[in-house]
Amino acid sequence: MAITWALTIAVLSLTPLQRLPLATPFSDKLNHFAAYALLGLLAYLARSGRAPWLLWPLLLTLYGGLIELLQPYVNRHAEWLDLAANGLGALAGVLLARRLQVMITGGST
Repeated sequence: MAITWALTIAVLSLTPLQRLPLATPFSDKLNHFAAYALLGLLAYLARSGRAPWLLWPLLLTLYGGLIELLQPYVNRHAEWLDLAANGLGALAGVLLARRLQVMITGGST
């Protein structure tokens, strides 16, 4: 599920736009945050092994950064604030997943 969502993010982020969609200020940042929060949650829950939890938001932020770097090649614009929203969303998703896991398992992560 996490891989499917990561690919969906890539397709949505790298599809060329003819014009910018109508949006309220920072609504695109909320979209970035929400997309990466869900990705963080799914990736953390799908993980195997005992990798440090902080590794997941870092890897997902790097993934978002790679997508931002590719956007100028497909008639899109890379933005630092998009990358920040991606990273904060990934962190929030992983923290939520950890919290849910503790609630469900009774304390073990």
